[in-house]
Amino acid sequence: MKNKEIIIIGDRVLVEPDSEKNKTNAGLYLPPGISEKENVQSGTIVNVGPGYVIPNNDSSEPWANSGNEPRYIPLQVRIGDYAIFLKREAIEIEFEGKKYLIVPQIGILAIIRDNLLSNEIDELD
Repeated sequence: MKNKEIIIIGDRVLVEPDSEKNKTNAGLYLPPGISEKENVQSGTIVNVGPGYVIPNNDSSEPWANSGNEPRYIPLQVRIGDYAIFLKREAIEIEFEGKKYLIVPQIGILAIIRDNLLSNEIDELD
């Protein structure tokens, strides 16, 4: 059997949701009123899309294939970040027996980032 992977498109993010509704992995407790009324959910980001496409203005016709690869504005979120987002913005999928959520970056309210992880990624750039 082939190994499969999920490729995230555009400004979307793949999130592994928390099993506990009111407590985040980072120890942040969400009041029941917020999680029930606003349908706020949280989870760990496991994959991100390439970002927002920058239009290529080399051609007068946007559909013409100029042979250039598309350019992207990268997303603010990173793999490993802990995201708090609006559940109504998320689409639930099941992949190889696990549940995930696909969330557009605009639906993410806040992220919690481990500074150690952030510093290691910055050193790689």
